[in-house]
Amino acid sequence: MGKAKRKNMKPSQEPEKVGLEEQIMESKMPKQKNRVKIRMKAEEENFVDARMTRKILDVARKQQMESLADDPVDFTAMSGPTPAEAAKIFRKASKAPKLSRPVDSDDEDDDGQIDEQPEVTEHDFFDDIKVSEEDEKALEMFQNKSGPKTKTLSEIIMEKIAEKQGELHTQLSDVGSLKIEEIDPRVREMYEGVRDVMKKYRSGKVPKAFKVIPKLRNWEQILFITEPHHWSAAAMYRGTRIFSSVLSHPMAQRFYNLVLMPRIRDDLCEYKRLNSHLYAALRKALFKPAAFFKGIILPLLESGDCNLREAIIFGSVIARNQIPVLHSSACLLKICEMEYSGANSIFIRILLDKRYALPYRVVDAAVFHFVRFEHDKRTMPVLWHQSFLTFVQRYKNDISSEQKEVLLGVLRKQSHPKLTPEIRRELLAAKCRDVEVPIDQQMDEEAGQEVEYDPVFDTPMDSD
Repeated sequence: MGKAKRKNMKPSQEPEKVGLEEQIMESKMPKQKNRVKIRMKAEEENFVDARMTRKILDVARKQQMESLADDPVDFTAMSGPTPAEAAKIFRKASKAPKLSRPVDSDDEDDDGQIDEQPEVTEHDFFDDIKVSEEDEKALEMFQNKSGPKTKTLSEIIMEKIAEKQGELHTQLSDVGSLKIEEIDPRVREMYEGVRDVMKKYRSGKVPKAFKVIPKLRNWEQILFITEPHHWSAAAMYRGTRIFSSVLSHPMAQRFYNLVLMPRIRDDLCEYKRLNSHLYAALRKALFKPAAFFKGIILPLLESGDCNLREAIIFGSVIARNQIPVLHSSACLLKICEMEYSGANSIFIRILLDKRYALPYRVVDAAVFHFVRFEHDKRTMPVLWHQSFLTFVQRYKNDISSEQKEVLLGVLRKQSHPKLTPEIRRELLAAKCRDVEVPIDQQMDEEAGQEVEYDPVFDTPMDSD
């Protein structure tokens, strides 16, 4: 058709007068094209994919068939849902919340919310612990029912108020210096409102007045107003996070002992399992390991009524988290010196399985723990033999030759048909800490060579 003439061009089509320099620069630089992105209608709106649609229709059809079985006269259900009913089902499915990926109990959002998890039972840990009815009766024989009972925060405060009703301004001399003071009615009314919030708390932010409690001088009395024994499980988790991070070690120990441990034991006694929020609270309590051991583990064992379920669940927190060796060693030393109960063996086994480089004082305490049952006429439970086997497997080279002979004597008095031969084999193969090993033998062992030594002259024998 030829070149279009200027007079036939529209004003918008006429080429603009551009200089040579600008034309060269435009040819070198990439041009941005005005592309209009066409969005699908499905991207702009919530939709249900084919798989979900199939599931919805199957569920709807099953429900209608069940209703047909109940009412045989209704023949309309045989044809499936009507278009109006199907549209209603689609709308409900599109508005339904989408499930997120499950995470650990420590994974949190910015507001402290944690995902729901199945509840924790004793079967989730230590599958090899199988206790028969006879073993349970044997464990009950070792429980000390007359041990010191732990008191809750409400019991202690009510006792103090009853003792000092006329002297509320005086400071009481108690472990942890509990102070009873007169509270302003407006402050009491405010924390009664906090109490109502914490009873129904599920997720999100907590009241600012609640975060201030651990910074108060009479924080225990203010905490008593909020009734922590009535908090929800999620509120207990949030409270443990706040109190464990703000309070000092002695005060955190009191919170664990008076609030957290009684609540967890009551939950286990009532439901035979532990809520995931309460289990997460236990793990958060390890932020201060000294307060955790002194406020939860040691009082639990000293009470004498710790059952197998409680010991396994509390012990799993120790097994699944890293704890400084000095705190674990001190706890193991106290447990070995404590009056024996069946739960002690579970905690001893868990702490020994962490394979710490224990001081010799702790190793000696563990040896004396097993030696004192040499003349015990009671039949020791399987848990005791299992903890004994774990000890000799992990620390057989840290005992002295005299302790080795004494432990072999214990096996003659307390025996188990399957575990005792293993324990004896480990002890006979032990290299005691007070026996000097020849340098040649050490070099051969490091090289992985098996060399026989003359028992008389203690020299290597020829292979011939």
